[in-house]
Amino acid sequence: MKPEEFFESLAKQGIELSETQKNQFATYFKELVETNKVMNLTSITDEDQVYLKHFYDSIELGFVDKKILSEQLTLCDVGSGAGFPSLPLKIVNPKLKITIVDSLNKRIKFLDGLVTKLGLEDVNLVHGRAEEVGKNAQFREQFDVVTARAVAAMNVLTEFCLPLVKVGGQFVAMKSEKAPEEVKVAKFAIETLGGEIKQQKSVELPNDAGIRNFIFVGKINKTPKKYPRKPGTPAKKPLVK
Repeated sequence: MKPEEFFESLAKQGIELSETQKNQFATYFKELVETNKVMNLTSITDEDQVYLKHFYDSIELGFVDKKILSEQLTLCDVGSGAGFPSLPLKIVNPKLKITIVDSLNKRIKFLDGLVTKLGLEDVNLVHGRAEEVGKNAQFREQFDVVTARAVAAMNVLTEFCLPLVKVGGQFVAMKSEKAPEEVKVAKFAIETLGGEIKQQKSVELPNDAGIRNFIFVGKINKTPKKYPRKPGTPAKKPLVK
């Protein structure tokens, strides 16, 4: 997906990017590839693939839930790595208030420099493990939307993310083809942590680039205080019936 094809694909969805926004994506690509030479941020570095599998894939979340591309929401991105999906969404909808949580400080430093170069405001970068951030009153149950892009198995991911979602908000997991199986296993964890599966949607990426599954989990009750458990425990002992 060349940049022009990317812009045209967004236009078909009713998203007309300004020259500033187009330049922000160009800068994002350049910074990603340059930094990737000295830091492992992504295995995808070809321009066509970055625009398709990072930029377009991130924004596809907003095609499924259009509020994310139009409203002033608080969005927390857990384990965002090089800023996906939150920063492409922020470029398209500058009204979003973004918090990015990542456990690796050098990635946070990269994102800090990137956010400055892109001229983005209302982006808060948090260095920490999701289990610790989810216990912190500053972040716990504070967000309209919490996203994670294939960070861990769904039952583990739910314990990372759902404690950060405010009651009435939603956690959206971006998963691969195995999502339906993961959801079955995660049902107990979702209910235990105060959630309810609201929607599952499969979307085909353009150019035969595969399937993206979106799992929307609504927050209907407060998360019990004992969750998330201490760092490392959710991955070692996932919540299962």
